[in-house]
Amino acid sequence: MQEPIRELKCPPSGRPKPFATTGVDCRLLAIAIEQSPVATAITDAEGRFEFVNRRFIEVTGYGRDELLGQTPALIKSGHTPPAVYQSLWRTLAAGEVWRGELLNRKKSGELYWEAEIITPVRDGQSGMVRYVVVKEDITQRKRHESELRLLATAFETGQATLITDAEMRIERVNAAFSAITGYRAEEVIGETPRLFKSGRHDEAFYAALWEAVLTTGHWQGEIWSRNKAGEIYPLWQSITAVADEAGEIRNFVAVFHNISERKRMERELARQATRDHLTGALNRRGFDEALAGALAEAECQAQPLSLLLFDIDHFKAVNDRHGHDRGDAILRALAKRVQGSLRSSDLLARWGGEEFTLLLPGTDSSGARAIAERLRQAVAAAPFAGLSVTISLGVASDRPGESAQALLQRADAALYQAKGQGRNRVMVDGQDRHISVEF
Repeated sequence: MQEPIRELKCPPSGRPKPFATTGVDCRLLAIAIEQSPVATAITDAEGRFEFVNRRFIEVTGYGRDELLGQTPALIKSGHTPPAVYQSLWRTLAAGEVWRGELLNRKKSGELYWEAEIITPVRDGQSGMVRYVVVKEDITQRKRHESELRLLATAFETGQATLITDAEMRIERVNAAFSAITGYRAEEVIGETPRLFKSGRHDEAFYAALWEAVLTTGHWQGEIWSRNKAGEIYPLWQSITAVADEAGEIRNFVAVFHNISERKRMERELARQATRDHLTGALNRRGFDEALAGALAEAECQAQPLSLLLFDIDHFKAVNDRHGHDRGDAILRALAKRVQGSLRSSDLLARWGGEEFTLLLPGTDSSGARAIAERLRQAVAAAPFAGLSVTISLGVASDRPGESAQALLQRADAALYQAKGQGRNRVMVDGQDRHISVEF
């Protein structure tokens, strides 16, 4: 049920009394104020409500009978600073109009913001002062302002952000964008993101990217970019299409960050996963992967491939007599000397303990035998960690259609024969090849 209108008092007479300046019937004025979309109230000199209109009731949630005779303290939230009220009353006491914003509380307990205009009005006959209060609920506006401030803060302090129009012309970038790309805002406004293309991606990549953006409104993934200095680096980037109320795309927003360090860490972790921590050579896992790839390439290219297995003669006795620290030093020095004599395509791995493997792409049995003999002589020629050591080597060359396991077994059998025939020698597929090779 609607609250009944509490009429503003009009001068008594036999007929409605018009206002002297406007000729408007005061009863019509009362109706207009009551039905106004703006919350309006009139208080006495002590601030007690004498009149509130329908909108005032809707905003506060209180009934008219609950408001009349009360003061605005009824709707105070307790969150508005006292200094605001002090300023308010000083202004009114000076006979001036006060304008400001107050955080009030509805009957339900909900907080809401109001923009208020309070005007002191003096009765010309009695001289009594009343106050006319006009209020506007600005809660939604304040919320939007807060959201805009939050977005502005995120834009300036968050990840690198780029905003374009529907034609992909850059409209705005933030400070993080400039820090990553090296471009100042004025250098890129009006340009398109083609300015940053790295050349690392083909047309199919970009076609798939934009198909995702235009069909789903979003894409994210890894992309390579070029900065102002010409350096190419990886980004993790998300692109979002922003549409208007009619569904038409008006903007594209790209948010990204540099993942160069993450990629470096990924490479380092991958390297650690496939490297022997003591010698720096490939570990068994890394060598298995390399061997599988080399066999496939050798078969595809019809190129030879050879494999060497070698270990240190009597290494257990070295460890037992001189300790494991000396043994580790020998392993490190041996790997370093062998690695220094290899071609860039050759791969050395620590197979386990004192045993090593050497993968020789593009090398046939004769070439592998010569390399093995040079290694044997080089190791025997100079001490390691103050001790003279020798190695035994087994050599096997790839056969068409042979598996990695079969190739390893033949090389291991050759190594076993070399050790069985006195050590410090090279065996090729079970045949004694203890020969002298000129350096």
